[in-house]
Amino acid sequence: MEYGLHDLLGNLGVIAILGCYLLLQLGRLTADHLSFSLLNGIGALLIIISLFFEFNFSAFLIEFFWLLISLYGIYRAWTRHTKNEASGAAL
Repeated sequence: MEYGLHDLLGNLGVIAILGCYLLLQLGRLTADHLSFSLLNGIGALLIIISLFFEFNFSAFLIEFFWLLISLYGIYRAWTRHTKNEASGAAL
């Protein structure tokens, strides 16, 4: 078995998602914070990239929706941030 760059990217994606979940459980990160959605989105994207080299439909499907949900979370955090800036409140 050969370990390629795509394997490394997939493993980094797994670390990002698991690390994000660990930080959430430890209370170091909240689910409504931009960092939570960014880490999840980056992790899902890296795993999807790795799947283009060794495709698995089930894994692709879950990561695709994980990415979509993360993008929604990024959108919500961003709009909340810009709304708070407009009202003069801090994020």
